[in-house]
Amino acid sequence: MSEMSEELAGILELPKVELHTHYEGAAPPAFIRGLAQEKNVDISKVFNADGSYAFKDFVHFLSVYEAATTVLQSPEDFKRLGLAILEEAASNGVIYMESFVSPDFCGGGDVGAWRDYLAAMNEAAQEAERDFGIVSRGIVTCIRHFGPEQAKTAALCAAETAGEFITGFGMGGDENQGSQRDFTYSFDMAREAGLRLTTHAGEWRGPQEVRDAVADLGVERIGHGVRACEDAALVDELAEKGVVLEVCPGSNVVLGVYPDWKSHPIDVLRRAGVPVTISTDDPPFFHTSMRDEYRNLASTFGWDQGVFTEIAKASAKAAFCDEETRTEILKKLEA
Repeated sequence: MSEMSEELAGILELPKVELHTHYEGAAPPAFIRGLAQEKNVDISKVFNADGSYAFKDFVHFLSVYEAATTVLQSPEDFKRLGLAILEEAASNGVIYMESFVSPDFCGGGDVGAWRDYLAAMNEAAQEAERDFGIVSRGIVTCIRHFGPEQAKTAALCAAETAGEFITGFGMGGDENQGSQRDFTYSFDMAREAGLRLTTHAGEWRGPQEVRDAVADLGVERIGHGVRACEDAALVDELAEKGVVLEVCPGSNVVLGVYPDWKSHPIDVLRRAGVPVTISTDDPPFFHTSMRDEYRNLASTFGWDQGVFTEIAKASAKAAFCDEETRTEILKKLEA
């Protein structure tokens, strides 16, 4: 074994912290196909011939994503999904994971129904921690292209169930719809309930969207945020304020935000002092895993184990969890 491959093997085995995954978007295609067969639902159009998810671009991806979620129809489905996601993540060395969960897909925003779905996800989290050694938390997200009024129902669900498992509130969906400011009511409600805040910004729109997210919603983390690299003053501001970017390089390359790994700005942002983290976003859609992300980052930017450990520690410090849990994660990263 060469020195480089030994180094890479060591990198791939490192314990990992992942802050940006979508619960439904992490569903393995085989799991969704199996559920569809059980329920006699035809969603064959969302798959390629090889069984992977089929989509042309970001907007088409959103519609395929929503079609795939139609077979997730009960709390039990979500418990099974949670176990599948967490077992897969743990097999990649992830010791702590945060996932975005949407009340819109779990009872249509009804608080009572949401509680039932949440109880099932919480059960999955506890079983996965016991069986696979992975700790997880949920971040309730509103869906941007569903509009500000619908977002209020998601925020209410989040506020009513804030606690040990639900620790954050955020926003996903189509960034090209409306503005961050449109959602201030929902984010204020979540903040008052003690939830930590993040939002998708600076993936499809440019640096101003990131600036707006910080100024208008008061978030401490940004989902993606990579387009901030186009504005040097904003990069300095993010570094100074310690705003954390939940970076998903593989997702950005597959969706065409950047043409290839070499063009991705994660290393530029990191060197500028912006706290960056590494995540998979919707791993089966983008044919990735945390090991794949680490492998590509190591080969593209020459990062060594020290860089990855430093990023994992920064991720643990940015995690939306209690201090006791954070201390435990940091201990595992020191081991």
